[in-house]
Amino acid sequence: MGKYDECIETAQQAIEVGREYRADYKHIAKAMGRIGTAYSKKDNLDKAIEFYNRSLTEHRAADVLTKLRTLEKLRKQREEDEYLDDEKGNAARERGNELFKAAKYAEAQAEYSEAIKRSPKDPRNYANRAACLTKLIALPDAIKDCDKCVSLDPTYVKAYTRKANALFLMREYAEALDAVEEAKLHDKDKKNSAEIDQTEYKCYSAITEQNSRQTPEQAIARAQANPKIAAVLANPIMQNILQQMQSDPRAAREHLKNPAIASNLRKLIAAGIVRMG
Repeated sequence: MGKYDECIETAQQAIEVGREYRADYKHIAKAMGRIGTAYSKKDNLDKAIEFYNRSLTEHRAADVLTKLRTLEKLRKQREEDEYLDDEKGNAARERGNELFKAAKYAEAQAEYSEAIKRSPKDPRNYANRAACLTKLIALPDAIKDCDKCVSLDPTYVKAYTRKANALFLMREYAEALDAVEEAKLHDKDKKNSAEIDQTEYKCYSAITEQNSRQTPEQAIARAQANPKIAAVLANPIMQNILQQMQSDPRAAREHLKNPAIASNLRKLIAAGIVRMG
């Protein structure tokens, strides 16, 4: 460590002399950058970041900025790692559960966020926060939490149903039904079947009501203006399936067994292109 301390002392002297003789700011910045690097080698991240910032105020050098960003990320990661505590994470989640039951959703969200910081690999924390965010109508954030939850545990059924509910509130009925299908796939013991069926029913009911307010011609015109629906309609495989369904409506049931085709058909149903009778 001695050589780094010597480097720091020498650089500080250079800065003093440079100030006295009004040296170019670039030279002052370079000396400060060297001090920052010496502190980095000593693993003193706070001082290293301090001097990199001071260097950048004198002259904005790309290499110093890169070093600064790297150390800031490292410091943040260390702080997060030091904060990890599963026991405290569980306690925060339990507090969140009580607040959620009391309909104190903002406070519950804060506790679930604390639980995530303490125990970021526990999928329950994300699923529970998603429920809060849905109540607070922060729907895109709720969906992100659901996606994070299933990335940690793909079998977490409630994450799919909560995602479906958030998408339903956004009137993204086809995507909501895709989430419902994922929930069905992972609900092996059928413990969540009632909730899944209810979510599916309200999606199709909303689609039926929505389609009752537009003619087939209006539905086609709107679909063509929607890039996602237009892409499905332009797909040659889907064109063949739609032609087949016109001559044999029962063919739809068979095609629904293919997850990719079923997802596309749900998009067309939600758009009013395909109408189930």
